[in-house]
Amino acid sequence: MAVLLAAGAGGLWALGAQPRGWWPLLPLGVAVLTVALHGRQLHARLLLGSLAGTLLYGTTLAWLTGFAVAGYIGIAVLEALMLAAAVGLVPTARTGRWSGGWWALPAGLVLLDAAQTRFPFDGFPLPALVHAQLDGPFVLAAPLGGSLLVTATAATAGVGLAALVLTRGRTRWVAVGVAVAVAGLPVALGATVSTDPAGTLDAAVVQGGGPRGLRAVFTDPQDTTDRQFAVAEQVTGSPDLVLLPETVISVDGQIAGSTGDVSTAELARRLGATVVVGVVERQGTGFRNAAVAWGPDGAILGRYEKEHRVPFGEYIPARQLLERVTDLTALVPRDAIPGEGVALIDTPAGPLGVVISYEVLFADRVREAVTAGGQIVLVPTNAASYVTEDVPAIEVAGARMRALEFGRTVAQSAPTGYSVVVAPDGTVLAQSGLGDPALLREAVALRTGLTPYARTGDTPVLILAVLVLLLPMARRRTEPGAR
Repeated sequence: MAVLLAAGAGGLWALGAQPRGWWPLLPLGVAVLTVALHGRQLHARLLLGSLAGTLLYGTTLAWLTGFAVAGYIGIAVLEALMLAAAVGLVPTARTGRWSGGWWALPAGLVLLDAAQTRFPFDGFPLPALVHAQLDGPFVLAAPLGGSLLVTATAATAGVGLAALVLTRGRTRWVAVGVAVAVAGLPVALGATVSTDPAGTLDAAVVQGGGPRGLRAVFTDPQDTTDRQFAVAEQVTGSPDLVLLPETVISVDGQIAGSTGDVSTAELARRLGATVVVGVVERQGTGFRNAAVAWGPDGAILGRYEKEHRVPFGEYIPARQLLERVTDLTALVPRDAIPGEGVALIDTPAGPLGVVISYEVLFADRVREAVTAGGQIVLVPTNAASYVTEDVPAIEVAGARMRALEFGRTVAQSAPTGYSVVVAPDGTVLAQSGLGDPALLREAVALRTGLTPYARTGDTPVLILAVLVLLLPMARRRTEPGAR
């Protein structure tokens, strides 16, 4: 029975993942797994966690097979083992006692979410359990404690459901009441958090459209440029800001003085707008992935270079070692050069926080932009290499989560989708389709001020999770007869 329950939990979480985003399935999966773990020793918990992880990651990472089957197997196994480790941290439950420790599963899942943003390859949070929660009530805790607190509250609600099965009499209602209070209080407090209005911005988000499922090395960069600028030429009036996607312009050497510079400067002058475009600068054996801003006068105002690179997409970890056993040149011929500096560009449209593509999945990158003074967050991205909608949908979920965590509008531009404009409360104001040309034009809110999460980051929730996992150990040491 425990095996079936663990498999069911993994299946529920997989069904709840993006692009579906069925938020009730996270707490329901936690409830099912909690029942499966009850009374189990460490080896059994590890096996049950591995089974749940295999179902979860084996299905939700299937899109990786379009790039490398061996890579898909490796990362799915690794993430399943990480989930098993998180489950293994949950203390052994004592049969018939609510206080035995099975209620600590939410803390284990919090540590899992945190670990996935740091390991492997400096983080690979695809998928993250929290991405299922964007349309549920628990996401309201995001400005208070970020995505980790959202995971904690949703999982705690699941433990409350499990208490209905695992406990009896008065203990049952105490357990349920505690779960409701622990899950509900952060949601209630988070719903009261807001940032300060600082006006509005007339923003145009460009999506040129085109074929999907083709890696950049197999396409003509000029075709991508032409498609994006064809849609940009449809912008009318004089918007404050025009955002084009990642890797729209590719040049050898620096962008300044290139034909791409000239074309973008002409667009900015015609519209009298700040124009932000994703640029690839090929330099030696590497390249720089930058978001560059042009002012209304056509002059380059500043740039942000991507710091958090995509493993096996923008660089090959341990390239020299791996190239001894396989040919990686066709996959990623050049490694991206990591950027430096603050994720902020000062423009006539205001201080613009900028993160590029994959970085929207990492709250610390957006936190840097916002604490530096960004009144809006821009996300030029490129998910055209993916055949399915999984990764574009995950990026939209990431954009919505960052908007909620930091109380900022997030505008994301992709060459083939999804492009999206998200309000500071996480509401999607406009979203493109996949593959089609699109022009999103919205009057968006500018905001100042910092949410509690912007001030503290993940540290308070991580400390609380560790204390919850250590609490049963402390209880055992204080019990009569303990040594």
